[in-house]
Amino acid sequence: MPEPTIGVIGATGAVGQTMLEQLITAGFTRLSAFASQRSAGQQLTIADRQLTVQEFSPETCAKIDYLLVSAGGDFARAHLNQLATTSVCIDNSSAFRMDDDVPLVVPEVNCSILDFGQPIIANPNCSTIQLVVPLFYLARKFALKRVTVATYQSVSGAGQRGIDELTTGEQQIFAQPIANNILPAIDRFDDTGHCFEEIKMVQETRKILDLPQLSVQATTVRVPVFYGHSEAVTVDLGCSVSKDEVIDCLNGQRGLRVVDCQDHKSLPTPRGVAGSDDICVTRIRLPHGEQRSSLVQLFIIADNLRKGAATNAVQILCYLVRGDW
Repeated sequence: MPEPTIGVIGATGAVGQTMLEQLITAGFTRLSAFASQRSAGQQLTIADRQLTVQEFSPETCAKIDYLLVSAGGDFARAHLNQLATTSVCIDNSSAFRMDDDVPLVVPEVNCSILDFGQPIIANPNCSTIQLVVPLFYLARKFALKRVTVATYQSVSGAGQRGIDELTTGEQQIFAQPIANNILPAIDRFDDTGHCFEEIKMVQETRKILDLPQLSVQATTVRVPVFYGHSEAVTVDLGCSVSKDEVIDCLNGQRGLRVVDCQDHKSLPTPRGVAGSDDICVTRIRLPHGEQRSSLVQLFIIADNLRKGAATNAVQILCYLVRGDW
């Protein structure tokens, strides 16, 4: 079979460029880059390849086998149903994630739900992706009753404008200055005081893990870090476990890197994890003074542009095209 044609829509954005880099690294060669009219003609040099950005149009994209879309929810709602009549679309926005007939996929967890016939596949929220992989392995071995998570999310989660705002100090998209600051909520609020980023984590975690009644409490926070999201997580398992049993469960699992240490100089950080496709799990511990407990605390770090977005989408594509990721 000939190699498929692959297009990235939103190719000039932070996630779009990372998607192209990951596609090239994965060995795909028949690539096209699409963006808005103002970016048409721009030259992108990625991994020693040069691509000319084309203006997006449904007609041009109709010739593409697979489309990786990182252009926001409004774009997805306006165009994906049409694009999906001729291309398989892997969408990075939240537009279709909770639709019953759209698979929401993290390959380590649930790529088996793909039957190669879905026209639209949703890429989960960046913070959800790095959360559900260790949760999946824990749930599979011990069962899972409750999850409490607080995030420390980098400005690149808000796209290139978030990066620019932290770089220049000129307020563009955040409601308050982000430099030397912490913003205790992300995205708009609902009428109960939960913000949309938290609601996404709750709903998406339940859907991906196929645990619709799972108790999930999330607090999402923006921090002045360029790349890499971190999460402080407490899980309530279905049985009492030791710390060593948790480490044995997670250690060596695909997509995870477990770092068990008490050396401040060796602890993983967002800066150290940047550029990696692994989800790093560290600070594994039980409640203080207990040798066995159903409560386990974890600290989870991942590069939000890579595994949190671009890498996960490319892994889905690799599974569809090659049968593995």
